[in-house]
Amino acid sequence: MSKKFEQISLKSGFMKHNGGVLFRSISDTEYEFKSTIEKNHLNAAGITHGGYLSALIDAGAGTAAHRSAENAPCVTISLDLKFIGISKVGDEIIGHVKILKKTKTLVFLFCELICNNKIITSASGVWKILKVKPSDLGPGG
Repeated sequence: MSKKFEQISLKSGFMKHNGGVLFRSISDTEYEFKSTIEKNHLNAAGITHGGYLSALIDAGAGTAAHRSAENAPCVTISLDLKFIGISKVGDEIIGHVKILKKTKTLVFLFCELICNNKIITSASGVWKILKVKPSDLGPGG
């Protein structure tokens, strides 16, 4: 498993445009990802926008689902989020993902976002494992 974080936002798109996501594998069922909060991630109240945190979890946990599914393409079926705390500009957000169950077609997982040693968001989600080659998905797939 990789000890170092690697940039996973290599193709142009939403997450690359918003600063990218760093990712690493801890084990076959545990993964971590991280991002640093920038000014464009804030809402009108001056704290990190819930939409950005949602997108961060979708990207990081989605990559964990993808890796746990032997790198098969995966798409989000459901993502249930709980916003518990806040983060601000300059804060590093670390996501911890635990794969709860994997079947031939689905990945079930739990994720927490940690900032300053506190949980700020928790999520549970289900990803569908696609039985197609990434090249069948078209540009960006």
